[in-house]
Amino acid sequence: MMEQDALDKLKDRLGDYEIFGEAVREGDTTLVPVGEVQFGGGWSGQNGENGGGGGVQARVIGAFSVKGDGTVTWHPAVSVNRIVWGGQLALATAIVACAIAFRRRSPSSRTRSAWRCGRT
Repeated sequence: MMEQDALDKLKDRLGDYEIFGEAVREGDTTLVPVGEVQFGGGWSGQNGENGGGGGVQARVIGAFSVKGDGTVTWHPAVSVNRIVWGGQLALATAIVACAIAFRRRSPSSRTRSAWRCGRT
């Protein structure tokens, strides 16, 4: 009965934009998958012409595990695509920063600094 109370409290705390999948029970632990749904749309009309559109996006955000003693633990889903995209963005930023740094140094300033260090 403690498990059902924990699930009810969890349901009350979450917002209207989360959805729950079918609960899976393994031993004394129950896993409840959680997803997020975003939707939007629009409608426009001018000079007798009307048009509109809409879209829906759904994705898994993680799962709750509820143990027999009522302990609830959150397990977030890992998006490999977001991790790869973040790495590519960081690499592109580093390349642009290096290109800007090397471009600012003119050839004459490099020659003068080499001469000051005793190099010719």
